[in-house]
Amino acid sequence: MDDLLSEFLTETNENLAVLDVELVKLEQNPNDIDLLSNIFRLVHTVKGTCGFLGLPRLESVAHAGENVLGKVRDGELEVTAQAVTLILACLDRIRTIMGDLEATGTEPQGDDSELIKSLNAFADGGKAAAPAAPAPAPAAAPAPAASEVKSGATLYEQIGGMGTIDAVVEVMFNRILGDLRLKAVFEGDSIDHVQGYMREHLAKMCGGPDTSAPHPIAGRAMSDTQFDAVCGHLQAGLNMLEVPQQIAAMIMGMVYAGREEATGSAPAIVEAAPAPVEAKPVKAAPVKKEGGDGEAKESAIANQSIRVNVELLENLMTMVSELVLTRNQVLQILRKHKDSEFAAPLQRLNHVTSELQEGVMKTRMQPIGNAWAKLPRIIRDLSHELKKKIDLVMIGQETELDRQVLEMIKDPLTHMVRNSADHAIETPEERRRAGKTETGKITLNAYHEGGHIIIEVVDDGKGLPLDKIKAKILQNNLATEAELENMSDQQIQQYIFKAGFSTAAKVTSVSGRGVGMDVVRTNIEKIGGTIELRSVEGKGTTFSIKIPLTLAIVSALVVECAEERFAIPQISVVELVRASPTGELKVERINDTPVLRLRNKLLPLVSLREKLKLEAKSDRSSDDTFIVVTQVGTYQFGIMVDRVFDTEEIVVKPVAPILRHIEVFSGNTILGDGSVIMILDPNGIAAASGQISMGDADAAEKQALRSRAHGDEAVPLLLFRAGQGAPKAVPLALVARLEEIERTAIEHSNDRLVVQYRGQLMPLVPLEGYPDVTGKEGRQPVLVFSDREHSMGLMVDEIVDIVEAKLNVDLAAETPGRIGSAIIAGQATDIIDTGFFLSQAFADWFGSRREDSVGSKARRVLMVDDSAFFRNLLAPQLSAAGFSVTAVDSGDKALELAEAGEEFDLIISDIEMPGMDGFAFCEAVKKSGRWQTTPIIALSSHASPQELAKGRQVGFDDYVAKYDREGLVHILNEALSEVRGAA
Repeated sequence: MDDLLSEFLTETNENLAVLDVELVKLEQNPNDIDLLSNIFRLVHTVKGTCGFLGLPRLESVAHAGENVLGKVRDGELEVTAQAVTLILACLDRIRTIMGDLEATGTEPQGDDSELIKSLNAFADGGKAAAPAAPAPAPAAAPAPAASEVKSGATLYEQIGGMGTIDAVVEVMFNRILGDLRLKAVFEGDSIDHVQGYMREHLAKMCGGPDTSAPHPIAGRAMSDTQFDAVCGHLQAGLNMLEVPQQIAAMIMGMVYAGREEATGSAPAIVEAAPAPVEAKPVKAAPVKKEGGDGEAKESAIANQSIRVNVELLENLMTMVSELVLTRNQVLQILRKHKDSEFAAPLQRLNHVTSELQEGVMKTRMQPIGNAWAKLPRIIRDLSHELKKKIDLVMIGQETELDRQVLEMIKDPLTHMVRNSADHAIETPEERRRAGKTETGKITLNAYHEGGHIIIEVVDDGKGLPLDKIKAKILQNNLATEAELENMSDQQIQQYIFKAGFSTAAKVTSVSGRGVGMDVVRTNIEKIGGTIELRSVEGKGTTFSIKIPLTLAIVSALVVECAEERFAIPQISVVELVRASPTGELKVERINDTPVLRLRNKLLPLVSLREKLKLEAKSDRSSDDTFIVVTQVGTYQFGIMVDRVFDTEEIVVKPVAPILRHIEVFSGNTILGDGSVIMILDPNGIAAASGQISMGDADAAEKQALRSRAHGDEAVPLLLFRAGQGAPKAVPLALVARLEEIERTAIEHSNDRLVVQYRGQLMPLVPLEGYPDVTGKEGRQPVLVFSDREHSMGLMVDEIVDIVEAKLNVDLAAETPGRIGSAIIAGQATDIIDTGFFLSQAFADWFGSRREDSVGSKARRVLMVDDSAFFRNLLAPQLSAAGFSVTAVDSGDKALELAEAGEEFDLIISDIEMPGMDGFAFCEAVKKSGRWQTTPIIALSSHASPQELAKGRQVGFDDYVAKYDREGLVHILNEALSEVRGAA
């Protein structure tokens, strides 16, 4: 049975139960207009639903009853006992039909003409022929109360003969067929035959005719549970047909007496030719017993669910929330007294509370399809209004989330779908011209991911129009033309979330009012969610919404800053990092902004102490800083705190009105020790500290590549002093760590300076002219360079600063170990050739690796290499040689630049790369596209003849060894000369 039919049966049975009571009240108070209106509305609802589901028999009966009530409501008929009786008979007939509908899943055949005739006759002002007109029942006559039967009548006669037995058995086997416990009992037998044997067995047992039919359940080796189940279904049939209680008890007593036969191990019955059975007088008995039939059927499906007032559920949730808080307090006590005799019962209490919490949470969960229910109608109406062909695809309707969350996302989802239909999907003619199908598609997709729900709204329309968005930005003075030039497409697209922003040319009933996407984002962020946008002009747009499953009880990370504790929702936490001034990870500052170098990327940091202006009551016992890496959409940043405690289930309480204007807080909660703490909102922290720029990390990276391509990139540089002369600089990305080692620990080995570092000997390389400091007192600053199995230390006098500057080498150097001079931080600075010193430490530093990299950043040379170390190493060298280099770490990202329309004079590609290697990348470039004629140089640390041949075959123009940096510059110059000569 499908869900729609099941809901119909449940709701209609509820309505019929209400109507029974209301009609009796109406008979007692015939002038109660409100009561009469409610009765008419309920009958009208039943009739309308029947018509919608295609149930003509039910609809015709309900329609006839509605006619009578309509005349009564309009004052044309009076409320009389006959009128109420007729309506009750109508309701009983509806129950009877619904009982068969539940059992079989289809509307049963039957003749209701007499009942409808009586109802119509009464509605026309005449008197109905007889209130019980629906039952012409010959076999039903013996079935009144037992007291009316002569004392000498047999049980067979008292029950009503074969007609009643037939109906009872019909009901009994309808229930048996749906009982999984009894599936194996009757497997392999003809149910029609077994049903016939049961009829004849019951008739014989009650004193009726003896047809010598086999016992229907003897020898089936049933378990006691299965036998009791069969008896229960028989009892239900007797109750449904309103067999008098005394007679039903006598029949059940005789059946229970045969328990041993049914549970014995004798062989199952042999299929015999069915005894001739008279035509079933089923119609007579059920027709007579309409009222009882309806009540029993209601219990079969309607009683599987109950309707509970939402307020009651909310109160229950509140009490469970308080119980969770109390549980947390008890567990806090238990942690201090682990050997307490209460430990075991308190642990049990913890488990029961968790199960209760989960159960109550489930009562609040609803499928997201409930929020999507009206969207097909909206799309259908918009299709006609806008003269477009739109197909709405909904995936994951069964995904469940909290009712409160569901209510809050209904309107944002509706607005986004309307926007997609109005702005994104083109007309059939426009889609044909663009090479698309005439019918546009909007896809809604919902799925669970961790402790939250992801909802995607995807369309295959025309994407966001960048030109229109730029014009609107300038028109509204949201940015200048110069600022727009430096923005990526992703950053520009994010302006649609600004208040009052709309690109619609005119105001319509659908859009153009400038009220929309800003409200969408605000509503989603109110419930701790995020919204991301991806759009490609001409291809379509994707909105991704990430929201928590529930707002009531959430998992949170408890942290401390300046002796104040706070909670951070676990949904936003990516990882925890511990930074130490003397450790591998340390907090650095760039332009007075704290950053952390985490896995070769700079992670912006927010100091919670500074943001909330907190003052510690006492000095900290440790200089270590804990960083909570947090994600907002696709953007990551770190929150600096003093201590991290543990994750805890917390009950979210709303922020007090006096604090609601502080956007860094999303609520408060009570911890297990009874203290009240604030819940931090990562969205608010990012916005308040300016950490969220317009766009995501991918867009920022692409924009950085574009900036490099035009020579505008400012790169982090480490400034230091070593020996005589100007200050020195090296790209910060190359430096793994900054260390200070005891000079007394420096040793000589093989005429080289070494130090025992992390269980290995690390070579120390001094700059030319650097004094010998071995054996002297003091600490020696060292820049540590690491890559795979190699580490090397460059000895310096002091670390000066970390700055960001454009790496433009103005004067080339002739001294080994120097690239040239540049203006850094307002003074002439020597740019160190790191590769020179790396080769002094390990002659095979460049040749020992199978995967390498070349890279840098700028304009006309594209570098593809998966190693960040080698990309950063070669950047200054190539910049000094006059090249502008754009560096990416994979062939896939390089091809994305091709699709974005970037142009390069040369491409340098590593061979050994994960995923798409250099051969596959070269083959893809040479096959088609705008880079088909661009020369490609292969980089490799070991070029065998076989690899050289393969490289030529796929399209590489030349090979160069990675460690031969001068050879690389020479080949690049030659290739550029050939390109310019050909041009």
